[in-house]
Amino acid sequence: MVQCAANPTTGEQSPVVEAGLFNAKRGASATVSLNGTAVATVTADIPATNVWLADGASTVVVALSKKTADSYGFNVQPGMCTLPDTSGNTFSADGLLEYAASGKSYATVTPGCAWNPNTAQAQPYVHLVDNGNYLLNVSVNGVALTQLSATRPNTPVFLSAGQNVISAANGFVSIDYYVRDGGSGTCTLP
Repeated sequence: MVQCAANPTTGEQSPVVEAGLFNAKRGASATVSLNGTAVATVTADIPATNVWLADGASTVVVALSKKTADSYGFNVQPGMCTLPDTSGNTFSADGLLEYAASGKSYATVTPGCAWNPNTAQAQPYVHLVDNGNYLLNVSVNGVALTQLSATRPNTPVFLSAGQNVISAANGFVSIDYYVRDGGSGTCTLP
């Protein structure tokens, strides 16, 4: 799956996939290529590598030999990893809450750790709260999560690995954005 992460070459958020060997046996190796150009060799000791993608269609191939290879196609939309402007957001005096510029929602700043029943693992999360009786459509990384309203004024938002963009849209009137780092996407319960 295409993720967004800081490219070590540029320092900017860029689309990336992890490619390599699955359950590699000792001595196994493969060549990972992007659009026909070799980018890395993976082994049982280092079974995966990051493959940085450009906008548009790309093909990643993991070749064990000339006869055995797996091919994966990806299509990256322009601006996929461009983070939204959150410079208008403000923080509570204690730094625990971030308020959207619109004033319609706020989110906790520091992620907690809880069991996510959807993934059956412990994951970092933040709370997103409706700061009034608005109808807010909540999504994470472009995937719809839930709606907030007077009857459901808050929700936990579980974070996947890397940067997460949380949005709370009040129809076409306003969209609140929050950016949170999910680290590895897992955590240890206390």
